Amino acid sequence: MNLPEILDRIEAEMPGAPPEVQWTMNSTLANIGIKFPEHRERAIAIGERLGVFRDYPVSKGCTSPFAPVWINEIVGRQG
Repeated sequence: MNLPEILDRIEAEMPGAPPEVQWTMNSTLANIGIKFPEHRERAIAIGERLGVFRDYPVSKGCTSPFAPVWINEIVGRQG
């Protein structure tokens, strides 16, 4: 698994992708940031730069799908 290449592709293609593809790419981005600490900083930076789902409405008590928030929330729960 070549995570740097996957991150490159997400960074290049997610902004113009159809919504369902954006959702999948965003989930992949967040999971890379959560599960691979060595790629966390870059995953968060990509999420911040692209801003996909930044303003997604979220019910109280739920975690935002905005990758930087999602990554930080889950990593914080893991201690």
